[in-house]
Amino acid sequence: QLQVEESGGGLVQPGGSLRLSCTASEFTLKHYAIGWFRQAPGKEREGISCISSSGGSTDYTDSVKGRFSISRDNTKNTVYLQMSSLKPEDTGRYYCGADLRCSWDTSEFGYWGQGTQVTVSS
Repeated sequence: QLQVEESGGGLVQPGGSLRLSCTASEFTLKHYAIGWFRQAPGKEREGISCISSSGGSTDYTDSVKGRFSISRDNTKNTVYLQMSSLKPEDTGRYYCGADLRCSWDTSEFGYWGQGTQVTVSS
């Protein structure tokens, strides 16, 4: 089963930064829009950022605008999520998924990985 691989999570203090990576070893990401989603304990998975296949279009949910930045390097088959000024409410498991275009609809995305845990706590 084709899936992406997320990495880069960890424990960070409030105000800190992390960079998450989304890559795939068995297929090429450059043909897909890539979305980053977050799932906090007891909550549904929510979309937080998305980048088009070319990288020319990006989108962010309001709660992360100005703090998170999504980018991609198609030569490395990798999409990044740079997270700064982290808050405790950013805690959750972060997943990336692939689709033909960006949206916030998790049912539209596929190739989900296992996610990477981000914990923001002092």
